[in-house]
Amino acid sequence: MTDPVRVLIADDHPLFRDGLTALLTDGPDTELAGTATSGTEAVDLARDTQPDVVVMDLHMPGLNGIEATRRIVADSPHIAVLVLTMFDDDDSIFAALRAGARGYLLKGADRDQIRCAIHAAANGEIIFGADLAAKMLGYFTATPAPAPVFPQLTDREREVLELVAQGRHNAAIATRLGLSQKTIRNHVSNILTKLQVADRAQAIVQARDAGLGRQSRT
Repeated sequence: MTDPVRVLIADDHPLFRDGLTALLTDGPDTELAGTATSGTEAVDLARDTQPDVVVMDLHMPGLNGIEATRRIVADSPHIAVLVLTMFDDDDSIFAALRAGARGYLLKGADRDQIRCAIHAAANGEIIFGADLAAKMLGYFTATPAPAPVFPQLTDREREVLELVAQGRHNAAIATRLGLSQKTIRNHVSNILTKLQVADRAQAIVQARDAGLGRQSRT
């Protein structure tokens, strides 16, 4: 018979913490190593009890779950941190992964999903809930946006260069963009410097070679 997975719960919500405690003590394959109500307490208990898995909430008083995860993994790399939270935004997910979490579940997960995720994390697997797995797959399979032409230019400078490449003079560009002619002259001067060209004509050649200036002059 294999040893039970020892789990530390880190969550500041008593009802949710009690529910997880009941889940972990309900069968022979998991064992409660302790409970923490703050990130600092989670770090200290993880160091003292050396659980197999820490089930970590992200939003806790004092030290948050991201930083607590980072410290636990840095101190004891063999401990698997499974995030169990209400936050499903990309920033939270990737921050948790960068901190060293091996799994990420939402608090709507059912008991079987949580139990399976705990065992998967203990076995070294990376685990996500079904909704998050689809989101992660979409993120990594998405076609990256093409790099902008002339990346050394600002968005406004590329907009001005597009109009210059169409053959528009500064006055027309100023009217089109709702800017002063002085502002347009400054933009054009910056464009010439950044493109390392001597004059407007050379800038137009570079811009048209890069595909700019093909829009209608309406």
